[in-house]
Amino acid sequence: MNRFAVASPRTITEAAVAMSTTVASAMTLATGTAEPGDAAIVKAGGIDLLDLLKEGLLRPARVVNLADVPGLADVTEEKDGGLRIGPMVTLAALAAHRLVHERYPALAEALSSAASPQIRNVATLGGNLLQRPRCWYFRSNAYHCLRKGGGHCFAVAGANQYHAIFNNMACAIVHPSTAALVLVALGANIEIANAAGTARRLALEDFFVPPERDLQRENDLQPHEIVTAIRLPKPSASLHMAHLKQAEKDSFDWPLADVAVALELSAGGACTRAAIVLGAAAAVPYRAKTAEGLLTGKRIDEKLAAEAAHAAGLHLRSDLPPAMTGEDFGWMLQTCPGAYVWIGNGPGADLHNDGYDFNDAILPAAATYLASVARRALAEG
Repeated sequence: MNRFAVASPRTITEAAVAMSTTVASAMTLATGTAEPGDAAIVKAGGIDLLDLLKEGLLRPARVVNLADVPGLADVTEEKDGGLRIGPMVTLAALAAHRLVHERYPALAEALSSAASPQIRNVATLGGNLLQRPRCWYFRSNAYHCLRKGGGHCFAVAGANQYHAIFNNMACAIVHPSTAALVLVALGANIEIANAAGTARRLALEDFFVPPERDLQRENDLQPHEIVTAIRLPKPSASLHMAHLKQAEKDSFDWPLADVAVALELSAGGACTRAAIVLGAAAAVPYRAKTAEGLLTGKRIDEKLAAEAAHAAGLHLRSDLPPAMTGEDFGWMLQTCPGAYVWIGNGPGADLHNDGYDFNDAILPAAATYLASVARRALAEG
């Protein structure tokens, strides 16, 4: 961890002025360098920030601490019945808040299942929404991956268990925030202020950035911008919500599958609006819009619910099975141009499985292909 200065602004404007860049931009610049740059980045609870600093993935010159800015940890009811949540409120405090329990029980459940009690007492909602991905290649200083400004996604042909199953060809990360799923399902907005004192507000769903838009960042936060609030609309009497998380163990663990659902039901029981958001599945909180459309306008019974569950997985990539190999080739490709060519596998058991049966008859054709590629490369110099 490098040495850095600490700034403690007392207003949102001061904080935005002091912050020179985002964590994502600072990490892109820091990767592969031995010395800290001149980046000034924001600290909320500091849980994710400390991990990045200890791993040498982030080397800021200055850390801007938001703890002394008044109002950022407040949770207030708005005149229209909605809820305004400051980004510095801890996950534990928000989960225990009376209005959250009464009006947004799915959010309270999601917050209570995140991380461990010790982390929930320090981690903030803003930090949880802005945390960087947990992909082990991204989190290792040894791998200069696409998301850190490199030229290769090691997870595509490497160890990609627990990675994305939707839209995963550009970058295979999954979004790490469970709270984000429920907030997106409930139609939350995010409020952001800049150094000039100008505020902007957008749907939280639109705030998250998929890899096809930008490979180096997960959200739309810009330099000299501070998240000032998350706003939840007033829930109607017809709103029903739920959050479910499946992990390998019941105690602190990252989810294998995560889903938040919000349904508006008419007096007759028909679904008038559906929001189904999947987590641990894609680089952003993933809206299962086919499933939502299937439910809208209909009375939901067990059969329809099963059809919607099937529809939620219609666009997942089942042709790219999880692999637990290939990082050595990925390492080589950082310095030596090349490509993966899969020959002779076909359907059947995966690599490193007792049932795996390689088609030996393909070897002459594969050798001929490899020789032709080598000859072409030599001819082109």
